[in-house]
Amino acid sequence: MRTTATTETLVDASRPVRASTPARVNLPPELLAKEAALLASMANVGRVMVAFSGGVDSSYLAWAAHRALGNDCLLVTAVSSSYPESHRTMAEKIVHDFDLPHRFVETHEMESSAYRANAPDRCYHCKSELFETMDRLVTELGFDRIAYGVNLDDLSDYRPGHRAADEHHVMSPLQEANLTKQEIRDLSRAIGLPTADLPASACLSSRLPYGTEVTIERLGQVEEGEEMLRGLGFRQLRLRHHGELARVEIDPMELPRALDIEMTEKIVRAIKSLGFRYVTLDLEGYRMGSLNEVLQIHRDPIR
Repeated sequence: MRTTATTETLVDASRPVRASTPARVNLPPELLAKEAALLASMANVGRVMVAFSGGVDSSYLAWAAHRALGNDCLLVTAVSSSYPESHRTMAEKIVHDFDLPHRFVETHEMESSAYRANAPDRCYHCKSELFETMDRLVTELGFDRIAYGVNLDDLSDYRPGHRAADEHHVMSPLQEANLTKQEIRDLSRAIGLPTADLPASACLSSRLPYGTEVTIERLGQVEEGEEMLRGLGFRQLRLRHHGELARVEIDPMELPRALDIEMTEKIVRAIKSLGFRYVTLDLEGYRMGSLNEVLQIHRDPIR
């Protein structure tokens, strides 16, 4: 697993805006109007630095920022032990394929005891580190604003990272344009972004229950385990780290295949090789933010 990386610039910010995008005749006019409003709003905010993870939302935002601003945007991707290598690979692909101005920066959230403690506000400490790093880069390079890729649907989930964004005056253009996750996928597909149908993703620390210390070793187990499960042909999944027990969440549509006796043996063999003593398949399947369920249980205890 990657533990260190160097700051680097992949693509020079002087590269031109792409002159055209694929035809989008199948998109509804209302959605195209939202995109037009997004581009118009971004064109009037000065030089913008985009937090770019290589996920669905930030990739579309990266395209939109470059479309609206050209040389006045810069994509910034954080590199640390808490981000899967697959995210970095996707970020590199998009930067290369779309000729986008980009830079990797190291972030050091693992040095924060508050982050490692993995309380329910863990994401706040992670995003604070990211935005503080980007703030320094904004000053150094003469940019005006930072933007990040949250969408309208994110308002319904527990997201302490939003507080860090507010404190650092970070823009949320997709949310302000009232774009949902599905709309962002549709727009991404129309412009040829490889993230259009990418499964939902999150940092590796989100696989550890609150109160379980975030360590490089545990993050490595999670990342390697999820890569093994993808190697078995599963697409949407999470490996939740519960100490000696690995709880595997797989999309409900894929569960029948996972429950086949030969497949369960392969899953157990792969995951136990990482040091887990027990392996369990969650019969509810994959669902976003399953570890947040405990927060509601604590508020409304079983009687």
